[in-house]
Amino acid sequence: MPAVTEPNAQELERYVAQALALARQGGAAQAEAGVSVSTGLAVTVRLGEVESLEYQRDRGLGITVYRDGRKGSASTANLAAEAIAETVAKALSIARFTEPDEFAGLPDAALLACDWPDLDLYHPWELDAPAAIELAQACEAAGRACDPRITNSEGATVSTQRQHRVLGNSHGFLGGYPSSVHSMSCVLLGQAGDDLQRDYWYTTARDWRQLEDPADVGRRAAERALRRLGAGRLSTRRAPVLFVPELARGLIGSLVGAASGTAQYRRSSFLLDAAGAQVLPAGLSLVERPHLPRALGSAPFDSEGVATRDRDLVVDGVLQGYVLDTYAARKLGCTTTGNAGGVHNLILRGPALAPEELLRRMGSGLLVTELMGQGVNPVTGDYSRGAAGFRVEQGAIAGPVHEITIAGNLRDMYRGIVAVGDDMDERGAIHCPSLLLGEMTIAGD
Repeated sequence: MPAVTEPNAQELERYVAQALALARQGGAAQAEAGVSVSTGLAVTVRLGEVESLEYQRDRGLGITVYRDGRKGSASTANLAAEAIAETVAKALSIARFTEPDEFAGLPDAALLACDWPDLDLYHPWELDAPAAIELAQACEAAGRACDPRITNSEGATVSTQRQHRVLGNSHGFLGGYPSSVHSMSCVLLGQAGDDLQRDYWYTTARDWRQLEDPADVGRRAAERALRRLGAGRLSTRRAPVLFVPELARGLIGSLVGAASGTAQYRRSSFLLDAAGAQVLPAGLSLVERPHLPRALGSAPFDSEGVATRDRDLVVDGVLQGYVLDTYAARKLGCTTTGNAGGVHNLILRGPALAPEELLRRMGSGLLVTELMGQGVNPVTGDYSRGAAGFRVEQGAIAGPVHEITIAGNLRDMYRGIVAVGDDMDERGAIHCPSLLLGEMTIAGD
């Protein structure tokens, strides 16, 4: 990445303080402001040649004011004093035209973070464009060299990004921290006769030294594409379904969405009023651990400045409460859970089996490695997605399959989890292993 001046925390804090002072002078009863500076580099190489090279440097400030029960927000990418003053004036003006809302406003001051640990989230990668291109080329080349059946590529990408964000409000909260995220990915195509299949692999981490080796990423993408060659169809049936970790994360994400305060107060959740109810099988729990060092979902406070804390969302299968920001909490007569902006390292825990043991436990069924479409109804929980993966017979993979549909209802699917894997995927804010469901409808030939 080209050399840049590192974000100056004191300067960012001054921008926030200026915006808050102007909001108070303009008559705001409450105000919150956030400013961020981010820098990034992304390179994509396809068939050994550079396909795209993007360098990004963004900065911006946002201000929200509350006046007479009304809310106004405005933002700017210009951090000059005059631009900040104009942005605050716009927010105050907008507030004049919005409807009063008794639930709007800052979090209670007692809930705001007052001190927090260093979560080791900032590991800048001094990567310039030539070095990034070389890494992407090595990644793709390793995959293409695996087998002559790897006939094409959609490219390998290397990216790095760093950000420094500072948040403050009129309760006196002022906090910020730098963070970084780096990634590498590769998408390859395998061909045997007229059969063409694609697959991918990726690695991502806060610390670039924790990324998988470029050659390993490329080879894994190739292996995944090759094993899909010769895919057939399945006959329509009801059978066990095993989701690999990167897809199982989406199932847990749907549960989080259904348990969100917004879905609850809007009465648009298939888990409506489900606090205290059994939503997962006994023995499974969902725990939130916001302070894991270097984890992708870690944060000392949420996007409202509320302190993040360890929390058990589901215990022994029973939903303990909802995922709340301040507004949703007030609408529901609850207290915010520090989840403005999302969950922070939500981890599925329970007795775990190795992948081969999961297949033996399944017996015969479907291992899903790809999902297509958006067939999830968040209100009813109805679930229907296009899928591809592998037919499993007598506890072993029997061959690739595609052009099928899997269907069920999420409430039944969650309660129908019969086993989880020990292959935890931590590449996101939700950490999830493989999930084996007892039965789903599989539509094929």
